Amino acid sequence: MSRGVGMAALLVAAMAAASSAQQHDTTTMPPGMPMPGMPGMAAGGMAMPIPMPKGMVMMPGLVGLTPPGGSFLPGAGVDPASLPNVRPSAVVQMRDGDTLDLSATLVRRTIAGRPYVMYGFNGEVPGPLIRVPQNATITVRFHNRIDLPSSVHWHGVRLDNRFDGAVGITQQAVAPGDSFVYHVHFPDAGVYWYHPHVREDVEQALGLFGNMIVDSPDSAYYSPANREQVLVFDDLLVNADSLIPYGKTGPDFALMGRVGNLLLVNGEPRYTLAAHRGEVVRFFLTNAASSRTYNISFGGAPMKVLASDVSRFEHEERVPSVVLAPAERYIVEARFEKPGRYALVNAVQAINHYRGEFDAEVDTLGMVTVDSTPAAPDYAGAFAALRDNAAVTRDIDRYRPYFDKPPDKRLTLTVRGNGLPVATVQFMNVDTAYYAPVEWVDGMPDMNWLSTNDQVKWILRDDATGKENMDIDWHVKEGSIVKLELYNDPKSFHPMQHPIHLHGQRMLVVSRNGVRTTNLVWKDTVLIPVGSTVDVLIDASNPGAWMLHCHIAEHLASGMMTVLHVDPAAGPGR
Repeated sequence: MSRGVGMAALLVAAMAAASSAQQHDTTTMPPGMPMPGMPGMAAGGMAMPIPMPKGMVMMPGLVGLTPPGGSFLPGAGVDPASLPNVRPSAVVQMRDGDTLDLSATLVRRTIAGRPYVMYGFNGEVPGPLIRVPQNATITVRFHNRIDLPSSVHWHGVRLDNRFDGAVGITQQAVAPGDSFVYHVHFPDAGVYWYHPHVREDVEQALGLFGNMIVDSPDSAYYSPANREQVLVFDDLLVNADSLIPYGKTGPDFALMGRVGNLLLVNGEPRYTLAAHRGEVVRFFLTNAASSRTYNISFGGAPMKVLASDVSRFEHEERVPSVVLAPAERYIVEARFEKPGRYALVNAVQAINHYRGEFDAEVDTLGMVTVDSTPAAPDYAGAFAALRDNAAVTRDIDRYRPYFDKPPDKRLTLTVRGNGLPVATVQFMNVDTAYYAPVEWVDGMPDMNWLSTNDQVKWILRDDATGKENMDIDWHVKEGSIVKLELYNDPKSFHPMQHPIHLHGQRMLVVSRNGVRTTNLVWKDTVLIPVGSTVDVLIDASNPGAWMLHCHIAEHLASGMMTVLHVDPAAGPGR
């Protein structure tokens, strides 16, 4: 095994079977629902609004049920024709001290030929690409013009706690029609993103997300490339020409999170890029999906990984694919050596829990078309080299003495259910049920849809005190180096992977299941597969109250969050 790039190195073997699978195109809409009289029908002969994968029928005990709590779609009573057409993301180049007005608004999006009322920042999906120099501070005047309370969280940025956008922790939600001013400081080069931190299952899913690229003053910070591309991955759950409604009082799909059946890149179902022979393209990758984990590659084009959430890797590394859990980012380069077409694919291993079967799925997300014109300049030599980033290693060196210390804190990740349909409970209690380390698709969509945040409680449990979620009271001193052990209990009611995100700090994944990580990178989000124990080292250098939570939107809204208090160190001005 190579020196490792997080989950990509650990999971690539599981992807081998997917490479030979027949590709299918996610620009087409899902198959129709069962005909009257078939399983999957609600009372009165109307089709259930949740689409089921081909060959899968709704469990008899669930037929006719709908999630409690009512349903919600944006723009109630609004004529879609009265809304502006969404625009693609525009680059906003900002300097230290600049100000940006950022408005969340209703927009009309046409996807695969069908119109939808959705959300956008400044009328764009993704929102404006904010590009700033490292160590810049900008002012963002946020205006909420949608029909829900909202906020903006600056994901991965180690900024002043007052402007983190964490509703209920650092600010109150911004009511429809109101505004809030953020001052955002960018201490670290890399790729980051912004999104709401209230009802993420609705607002983020429907288009409120955008990227930030923070440029290092070092012109050689990355390997040379002919061009750069920003790719944001997300998905939507649709049936025919309709969005599947969202829970009105809180999320549905609380068990596994809402996994869409229409996969999107930069808000569209088909990504295209034209390139020259031998061109090296640097891709900034972000997973903005509510629950889906991606495994991304470029149709056999050689690829190397440069960086992840908050820094470069110690060593550049050749990889066959990159695994992105919700909220993770990676910076990779691909070289398109020969003329032809290179498919951007998501290759995963799907599970049908009803039949107990595995199926390789390869979704075609887009296409890179390469002509015969040679790239100029030709960066073949630089691409072939795998650089060591000595500055990253030097920065991490002062933390290495803490890698082997006992954990300061331990969390067990688990779940409880209450009031779920009887058929769901019976299915979950089958002794032979199998839960994969990572659920790449929704293998039980009917049960998932019928679960709400009132019936499912996802849990972070402090092993030392037994306290859970927001009852945990953790305080550490500014400047502390905190070792946190995360264990994902495989014997829980419904074990599932969790992408755990820590606001406002950076952390190192020092080991997985006792195996030391040999190619380190600063992270803010780490994927914890079922049954895994992951040790992270937190650089608690930024004072304030910082959320620690699962980034599956429905899990977060079902309780899976706590707060790490980094208490200011005593000193002048404190």
